[in-house]
Amino acid sequence: MTDQPAPISLSASAARRVAVLLEQEDAPGMSLRVSVSGGGCSGFQYGFSLDDQVAGDDLKVERDGVAMVIDQISLMYLAGSEVDFVEDIGGSYFVINNPNATSMCGCGNSFGVAI
Repeated sequence: MTDQPAPISLSASAARRVAVLLEQEDAPGMSLRVSVSGGGCSGFQYGFSLDDQVAGDDLKVERDGVAMVIDQISLMYLAGSEVDFVEDIGGSYFVINNPNATSMCGCGNSFGVAI
């Protein structure tokens, strides 16, 4: 085990929201799975789900008793990012502050990267 910081982080706000979702779904022990897949108007899109499975090569990040898991392929696009939860006049939603994104769509769920 290493003491190096994880290549992706979960904000306190996101951890609180995941804890609420797990309680509402009566799903203790599940993790927030964050993924990247092809699609969306900018080339790639983010995915969020609750998952009770952790693959051997998944990265697992914990904060305030909440776990987030990311597969290795998605991690290539998410390295250096922070998963946050925002509540504002436009609504409440998870957002990824991704330094690798070179473009984003208006809704923030789709992004592009330079190759």
